[in-house]
Amino acid sequence: MRVQSAILAAVTTITTTITVAAGVFAPGHLGELTWQVPFELADAVLEETRTRERRLRDLPSRAGIYFVLALGLFPGLGYGNVWAKLTAALDGLELPSPSPKALRDLRRRIGTAPVKALFEVLAGPVAQPCTPGVAFGRYRTVAFDGCTSIKVPDTARNRGWLGKMKAALGVTGYPAVELMTLVETGTRALIGAVFGPPATGETDYARQLLHLLTGGMLVLADRGFDGAAFLAEVAATRAAFLVRLTAIRKLPVMAPLPDGSFLSRIGELTVRIIQAHVTVTCADGTTWTGSYRLATTLLDHRRYPAPALIRLYHERWEHEVAYLALRHNLLAGRVLRSQDPAGLEQEIWALLALYQALRRAMVTAAETVPGTDPDRASFTIALETAKETLTQASGVVTTDASLTGRIGRAVLNGLLEPRRPRVSTRKVKSPLSRWNKADPQRPAHSTQVTALTVMVSGPEPTAQTATRPDQCLTAAPGP
Repeated sequence: MRVQSAILAAVTTITTTITVAAGVFAPGHLGELTWQVPFELADAVLEETRTRERRLRDLPSRAGIYFVLALGLFPGLGYGNVWAKLTAALDGLELPSPSPKALRDLRRRIGTAPVKALFEVLAGPVAQPCTPGVAFGRYRTVAFDGCTSIKVPDTARNRGWLGKMKAALGVTGYPAVELMTLVETGTRALIGAVFGPPATGETDYARQLLHLLTGGMLVLADRGFDGAAFLAEVAATRAAFLVRLTAIRKLPVMAPLPDGSFLSRIGELTVRIIQAHVTVTCADGTTWTGSYRLATTLLDHRRYPAPALIRLYHERWEHEVAYLALRHNLLAGRVLRSQDPAGLEQEIWALLALYQALRRAMVTAAETVPGTDPDRASFTIALETAKETLTQASGVVTTDASLTGRIGRAVLNGLLEPRRPRVSTRKVKSPLSRWNKADPQRPAHSTQVTALTVMVSGPEPTAQTATRPDQCLTAAPGP
């Protein structure tokens, strides 16, 4: 009896209050991520796209919006199990237990339009200009890049829309979606996105996002975006750009500049060309040198020194980290679940909206601690905490004035160490990838960089030199 009394004395009763929407709307939530997608926003996109039900159903359209988003949080679960996650903490309410067919019909009734509208509301730069790592001078750095590694079910309807990509021994096993995004590199947040068949070129997709550029942005892009027509369209938006050029491109030397760069022309556009050799020394003694040639509309070599721009170009790789979080953390490397193009479009827009909601929560938390770089916020921690709050229906509606919440507190408690310069071979295991063979000059594993030397070289002797007096230009101020 004494032992039992001691055990009973150690028992603590904790009462948790859960606040959700009333009635059949109760399953419509994302846990604490509902702060980013509040009920009013879900209702607004339904009204705007005219997809709200005309009569109250057991499965209302608002609950359907949150169900479609929740499918992205649990890519390995079927419809019934995802619905069970949404209602796990709502045992005391008399809620429907829909069949998988009823949930599939709910997805079809909602359609693509409200989910796409939701993403467009959430998309955009999320950091303040003073947030560390977001800006270069007066410019917010952004980047274009495409992704073709999101696979979809191999059905006749999906193949009819997307086709299949060619491979060394025929075609790929699964159809894949070409996803093109414009990303804020300092936070990896999505400013805009388009997707479709891989047969459409990357620059054709990127053109659909040019209207999102502003005069306060600096666009970083790889060699696939160095076409004269595309760069002219980027410049027409009044945004600046820093783009890597192909090695075989020949450009006229209009005017050499003191820092080793020179003014030139691409089509009708005056640009500044920076050629440099970057030597990397790693902790294991590995050393190698790579050559870069960049074109930029930042013409003032005093305000924007060539070595600083060479180092800035490395920020373009933050776009790859965004795709890493989307494909491997959020999707867990799985094939999408939809069997037809309409379902795929809805599913992809929902994934992008969910990703953006997580990024917004992470950056908001990081900005509550002045001087914290959003790079240190862990996407994995934010994702796992968001799943927990959804299952527990925690923080759906709150009067707490804090900006962090449970997700933010978890992110701040698990901040990553400040970024250390490191390098590793770009290699994937897929035999269909052009990166399936390791570069023998680079270390096989992630290795810390101990020294990085940037040597800016002048114009090549074989480059075409301006001969007419009207071709001789002088350094001009910024764009």
